[in-house]
Amino acid sequence: MLEWLGKPIWMWAGFLSIVALLLAFDLGILNRKGKELGVKESLVLSAFYIGFSMIFGAGVWWAHEAGHLPTEDGTHAGITWFTGFFIEKALSIDNVFVISLIFGFFAIPGRYQYRALVYGILAVIVLRGLMIGVGAALVREYDWLLYIFGAFLVLTGIKMLVMPEGETDVSKNPLVKFLRRRMRVTDELHGEKMFVRLPDGAGKIRLWATPLFLALVVINVADLIFAVDSVPAIFALTTDMFVVFTANIMAILGLRALYFALAALVHRFAYLKYALAMVLVFIGAKIFWNSAVGKVNPAISLGVTLAMITGGILYSLWKTRGEEAHAAR
Repeated sequence: MLEWLGKPIWMWAGFLSIVALLLAFDLGILNRKGKELGVKESLVLSAFYIGFSMIFGAGVWWAHEAGHLPTEDGTHAGITWFTGFFIEKALSIDNVFVISLIFGFFAIPGRYQYRALVYGILAVIVLRGLMIGVGAALVREYDWLLYIFGAFLVLTGIKMLVMPEGETDVSKNPLVKFLRRRMRVTDELHGEKMFVRLPDGAGKIRLWATPLFLALVVINVADLIFAVDSVPAIFALTTDMFVVFTANIMAILGLRALYFALAALVHRFAYLKYALAMVLVFIGAKIFWNSAVGKVNPAISLGVTLAMITGGILYSLWKTRGEEAHAAR
């Protein structure tokens, strides 16, 4: 059978078909009227995505155990898939705060935000695919790059532990300034339209971008920056392209639904970043441990990762239990 990147083409086509169906379901049915997504609806939809991801991950695990899904580097496809999925999901929670700031800066109402995020995932799939593809090719050609990834993860984790978080000012973002200088941008929204035709100062009809388009561009660039942490983290677990790509994309798909609940409660996860920092240090250090001592049991890696993330979430909720939650829609 024809193969692409080490796996039969039907596997890739099947996964991308699943993603396309989920996006069509989101846009064509759940968000057809462009209504604002409430916290309760967000949690229900998130439960659906997480449940679907668990079923998909179980399928990857079963396929590996049955001998239908061997990995290129000999790692256990199921264990590394779940480990990568949970790391990506947890790392993406920080992304929620940035997305919320971007929507606030461009004054995007809630009823337009979800559709913009679903459109954004299309760009994310392409960008993540390119990053993962280039990363896999480089690691395959120069395996010493894994040690660079490991050192980067350890240093990033240490930085997260010792460096205080700074305030994010979207108005000072160089990309926002560049886009405003180089494009005609309307001062107000035009529904869910990214571009509109309007007269310029000379009365000529020109194509104008709307603030919704600018918000979408900035969000996707922010997601790409966050991927600089998450992609090396999963490459430290496995270099199998199918496992890396599917775990990344499944985690991101669900996060878009969870955004509306997390945006209202993100302050309750104040201590999660320290748990994530320890996860990055652990995953990065494991690369050097595997080389010097011997491979760590993948089940232990999954258990430690889950324990750290769960502990960070529970500790955050416990420490912030007296704080008032942000007003839910």
